[in-house]
Amino acid sequence: MCADIPEAACAHQPRNFVISALALSLTKTGDRLMDPKIVLAWMVTALGAPAAIIGLLSPVREALALLPQLFIARIIRQRPRRKFFWSLGSAGQAAALVLMAFCAGLLQGWPLGLGVLASLALFALSRGVSSVSYKDVLGKTVAKSRRGAVAGYAASIGGIAASALGVWLMVRQANGNDPGAAFFAGILLAAACLWLLAAALYLLLAEAPGSTTGGANAFDAVREQLALVWKAPDLRDFLIVRALLISTALATPFYVAIAQGQTGADLSGLGGFLLAGALASVAGGWVWGRAADASSRLVMAAAGLLAALVAALVLVVLLLDLPLSSSPAFFIGAVFLLALAHEGVRLGRSTYLVDLATEKTRASYTAVSNSVIGVLLMMMGAIAGAAFSFGAPYALAALGVCSLAASIMAVRLKPVSGTQER
Repeated sequence: MCADIPEAACAHQPRNFVISALALSLTKTGDRLMDPKIVLAWMVTALGAPAAIIGLLSPVREALALLPQLFIARIIRQRPRRKFFWSLGSAGQAAALVLMAFCAGLLQGWPLGLGVLASLALFALSRGVSSVSYKDVLGKTVAKSRRGAVAGYAASIGGIAASALGVWLMVRQANGNDPGAAFFAGILLAAACLWLLAAALYLLLAEAPGSTTGGANAFDAVREQLALVWKAPDLRDFLIVRALLISTALATPFYVAIAQGQTGADLSGLGGFLLAGALASVAGGWVWGRAADASSRLVMAAAGLLAALVAALVLVVLLLDLPLSSSPAFFIGAVFLLALAHEGVRLGRSTYLVDLATEKTRASYTAVSNSVIGVLLMMMGAIAGAAFSFGAPYALAALGVCSLAASIMAVRLKPVSGTQER
């Protein structure tokens, strides 16, 4: 029951398990309340922010969360107790959400969009601080056999919360309630409260002092290992596929914005999108899990193809102005399929990278992969946002082509997963 944790932490493990699960559940629920792909995309569109802002929401949230991990890993390692960094990062995320709530309540147009992006950047940077410290603290306070359960409980609670919020919004809109900017400000403030509560709760962990030696600056390590991109052709091919599959992460905010323009900006649609995203997360593990163990490259190929087909279907409906173009249910279904495809991309790419690398190269491959994708996320997000400002079909076509190209290239990757592929 106390495998792989310090002997001093064994007696406190039940308490630490509960605290870790509760704190992570609070932040996962907060993540659902301010989901950049759905909630923030809906908010900035409804409140009049420029279309170019939509393409940067997901890249800013994902890419900037990596930067602190490159610079402060050694600083955190030099402190014997690291739970304080997690709480500090959570407090920073709460502060960012408070700023975002003020932007939602007071600003419109470009000032709103830029204010949201600046707040989201602070949120992502704070998230990176928490991410660096969380894995280390979890490894010192919860045994290896129980760590997965912490994340599992948190993900389940977050999914339930998103589903409940989605249903509530649909019921609220059915009763004719549409609070507008005040609603979004309230949602963001509620999420901020969850992060503050999580920060305070995490300080109650009984964390034994850990080793302060052996820390390395991850930024220096990545710089030294970038040569792997040229020296390891299999890794290079994987990175090309993973870069093209960024399209599945970028597409959802555009679908949300298009749905608003085509069907109206009532909150029942937002509730439907939240429910679709939550259901896709639940279904994704069931649909893609065993398939990734058998062939992770084919899972990436299938997920990329699904995203491309969804983009093609929506494009046809929009260009031909079919009746479905004004149906909220159609766009909610499209977002469900896209979210399902993205779950397959996430599971397939992580499984493939682990299976491709050896014990000696796994850490380097992961660091290089995250760094390269972090930079490309920002670039592709800016390009997609610019394309969307010229018209929705341009952005959807570009992202759909990227997904299709990724699907074709994934089939040609080196087989590494499953007994029949090795």
